[in-house]
Amino acid sequence: MKRSCMALLCVMATVTAFAQHKETETPWTSARPDGHAPISVMGDHTHHKGEWMFSYRFMYMQMKDLKNGSDNISHSDVYGNGYMVSPLKMNMKMHMLGVMHAVSDKITLMAMLNYIENDMDLQMMMNNMTSSFATSSSGFGDIKVSALYQFLNKNHQELHGLIGVSVPSGSIDKKDVTPMSSPDKIVLPYPMQMGSGTLGTDIGLTYLGQNPLISWGSQLKATFYYGENSNDYRPGNMYDWNSWLAVKTTDWLSFSARLQARITEDIHGENPDLNPMMVTTANTENSGGKYILSGLGLNTYIPGGNLKDLRLGIEFGYPVYQDVNGIQLSQKETLTVGLQYAF
Repeated sequence: MKRSCMALLCVMATVTAFAQHKETETPWTSARPDGHAPISVMGDHTHHKGEWMFSYRFMYMQMKDLKNGSDNISHSDVYGNGYMVSPLKMNMKMHMLGVMHAVSDKITLMAMLNYIENDMDLQMMMNNMTSSFATSSSGFGDIKVSALYQFLNKNHQELHGLIGVSVPSGSIDKKDVTPMSSPDKIVLPYPMQMGSGTLGTDIGLTYLGQNPLISWGSQLKATFYYGENSNDYRPGNMYDWNSWLAVKTTDWLSFSARLQARITEDIHGENPDLNPMMVTTANTENSGGKYILSGLGLNTYIPGGNLKDLRLGIEFGYPVYQDVNGIQLSQKETLTVGLQYAF
């Protein structure tokens, strides 16, 4: 954690020095279609004093096929490692509601609430025979409350930091019926739970730049979790580096490309109600990893009239590289669609 904080401070100093080079008083502006980052990036912009923004995002993510590290493996390999059940695929749908309010030109407050729907198909091996079944879970996730502080806004460039708290409001006790438990419900493995069950903090730094036709940005963000929850575990810390480039084609339309590097640590501790050798998703050794993800998107913006400052963003994401810890489902496509309205 100390090394991560030092790296963040070094990047902050480097970006600040770059942004202050040849300063003018012309500020970076959000009043254009590429004035916000691709819709999947959170905490990417600030607001002027008194402004509000409400947002809704829908994200769909699919996971399918199996990996051990960076290698593709089969379900037979899973059973050969002593597991009784192997995951086939998982679909996640997330509805995200957000609100932002600028209490000053320097400070913008932000809050986000998620509703999550998970569906997982699995295959069980017993007496050399396989059978399939499915589990599902849904509910509200953890609430995130953050403050964004603008360090500078000059020379068509902007730099702001983020610090936030993740409130453990999402359930970690979701249950469903499986062939082994029928007709009773049992606690579902870690990926099927709604929240972390423990306090978390977010820290981030975002740099933005633009010229008349092109905008670009880069964001460093880390999420840290503390202690253990009521089920004797906590999620692994996450480290993200997002960079993007957008081209403004008209006053109301822009297209973007994004690249994201993510490191997720494995889960610490374990839930005593889960059998780690029943299914791969119940074993904390099969969590976390290193990822490089890509995204292509578009942003639309209404510059005037009754719907001024209404935005629609769409982004399609796909992994470029995955190196997971242990045995996990491979991440596939992600689709994010969102509406943002500022006033």
